[in-house]
This record gives sequence, structure tokens and C-alpha cells, in this order.
Amino acid sequence: MIDWIITLLGLAIIVVGFVGCFIPVLPGPPIAWIALPLMYLTSEGFADINTSWFLILTLLTIVVTVIDYLLPMWGTKYSGGTKAGTWGSTIGLIIGLFFPPIGIIVGPFLGALIGELMAGQDQKTALKSGIGAFVGFLLGTVAKMVVVFLIGYQFLIWVF
Repeated sequence: MIDWIITLLGLAIIVVGFVGCFIPVLPGPPIAWIALPLMYLTSEGFADINTSWFLILTLLTIVVTVIDYLLPMWGTKYSGGTKAGTWGSTIGLIIGLFFPPIGIIVGPFLGALIGELMAGQDQKTALKSGIGAFVGFLLGTVAKMVVVFLIGYQFLIWVF
């Protein structure tokens, strides 16, 4: 009985982790990862846990979590933005957190755009910087979704 409660709790945690892929306030992959060590609480033989996969998923969770916060800034920089655009992207993301879900998506774009315009860049450069921040945000979201999917898939394999 307790094994099924742990399994259902793990599945619920993975669903919350998936939602966290879209809401930056919730760190999706680390939340979903919590479901993996839960499997150690099950009775012997219920979960067929592969330690190598556990370590790989742990490393992926750490890497994608760190990179997710850097991608909008890297996108701004890669698209030709200046430090003002990078800072603007970061500030836009922070302000956007107060206006979910649209603010979270649009915040880095508008922040980079406004930062570049305030630094004296022309509109074309500022727009390009804003688009770079937006693309960085999208790439981070996709990367988080992939890791949470892998965690969910591995969880289900271990259980069933």
C-alpha cells in the first residue's frame, strides 16, 4: 500500500516539475528530480533503480537548472546585445516574475530591448537583442521540458 502512495506522490511531483518548466518561480527539473530518490523509500524489489541513470539525471538536472538562468543573457549577448541589453534581460525577467505568465515570457525580451535603447543603441540592434533574449528563454524552457520528460520516463520505468 505504501509503495503506491509513494508512486502517486512521485507522479504528482513530476507533474509539478513539468509545470515549473513554464513558470520560472518553480524550478521544474529539481522539483521533478525529487521523485527519483522517493523510489528508495519503496519496499525492496518494487522499484528497479539504475544508479547510473540516477546520477545522469541528477547531473542533467543541475546543468539545465544553471543554464536556464543564463540562456536569456547569452541569447542577448549572442545576438549582438551589449551589457545593457544583458542586464535589461535579467531585470526584465525579474520584473516579469510579478506578472505571470505573460511577464515571464515577455520580460526578458522587453528588458533587453529597453536596456539597449537606454544605452543609445538603434532600434534594429535593440530589437535583435530582445529577440535573442526571447530565444534564450525558449531554449531554456525546451531544455527543462526534455529533462523533466526523461525524469518522468525513468520514474515510470523504475516503477513498472
